[in-house]
Amino acid sequence: MTSPTREARIDIIGAGPAGLTCARILQRHGITVTVHDRDPGPDARDQGGSLDLRADSGQLALREAGLLDEFLRLSRPEGQEMRILGAGGELRARVVPEEGELFKPEIDRGRLRDVLLDSLSPGTVRWGQALTHVSGPAGGPRTLHFADRTTVETDLVIGADGAFSRVRPAVSPAVPQYTGVSFTEAWFHAVDDRHTELSALVGPGSATGADGRRALWGQRNSGDHIRVYIIRKVPADWITAAGLPPDDTAGIRAHLLGEFADWSPRMRRMISDNDGRYVDRPIFALPVPHVWDQDPTVTLLGDAAHLMPPLGVGVNLAMLDAADLALALAGSTTIGEAVRAYEDTMLPRSTETAKLLEGRAEDLLSDDLPPEFGDDHGA
Repeated sequence: MTSPTREARIDIIGAGPAGLTCARILQRHGITVTVHDRDPGPDARDQGGSLDLRADSGQLALREAGLLDEFLRLSRPEGQEMRILGAGGELRARVVPEEGELFKPEIDRGRLRDVLLDSLSPGTVRWGQALTHVSGPAGGPRTLHFADRTTVETDLVIGADGAFSRVRPAVSPAVPQYTGVSFTEAWFHAVDDRHTELSALVGPGSATGADGRRALWGQRNSGDHIRVYIIRKVPADWITAAGLPPDDTAGIRAHLLGEFADWSPRMRRMISDNDGRYVDRPIFALPVPHVWDQDPTVTLLGDAAHLMPPLGVGVNLAMLDAADLALALAGSTTIGEAVRAYEDTMLPRSTETAKLLEGRAEDLLSDDLPPEFGDDHGA
């Protein structure tokens, strides 16, 4: 195997935070890398809501990428505020960040992606390349097969392509399983003018209310936007099971309002007043533990490696993976040595975290106060 620092062909599948972070750190160490993404361009679709990047993980990765100062400049420290509401809209508890607190400031996923994309050498990302599968012997080289029938030969393929990774089958037969909990996403725009009551309810950060069976979670985004996640324990096909087409916004709204009929009108505005359609997001997770026999030509990052319920660790763990792998490649004499060093760190860490979160998707529906609120609820 050739030295990864100069001659090896390294290809990353997926231009999300993990894939781009890995590419950025590799380039800072003089290592050539190509990123392939299925989207036709960087603005092809909405990138999702706000992320909190933590000082002990996501921010460490950005420091290695040379982008921590830029992140802190663009982030929203006030977004660390968290409110716990009752079904009637009453404030049960609140955590307000102290002046200068930067442990987990918020940034929109799209803005973070732009920072990472702008940091890469021109032409690093090849858009419109949807991977179908990986072929070739474990010892390499590997061949990447794309939906447009093009192929690329590579010495290392890094799967940073999320929950339903097309790289994962090259090392593992595991497939994500539905957790039984689904998010239905709703968007609100120009909230300070058009949705003033919702804006006041959510505040500068996030606000959530739950009754043990259902939950509403409002999240402030930049640009005067709020995203709401309507969280319920339902079958994965609940929309079609209700006799509704996925684009029937009025029908879905009526169905959801019926499920939350005993909640206050103030809280039900998170369902009834949204701008545009709903987006259904069933929550999946990989089996625990998810491990595989080490392969010197394929490895995985983030959700491709350890998809877990969305309980506050996903993107941070993915970016830490990215930094660890890039630094291992920069400091090793062979690709295989680097993959071993990375996976010997990543797999135990992700397994430990996944065991803590296994089966806990329903925690999102709990009306118990989270432990971080302590005895002084700040309400």
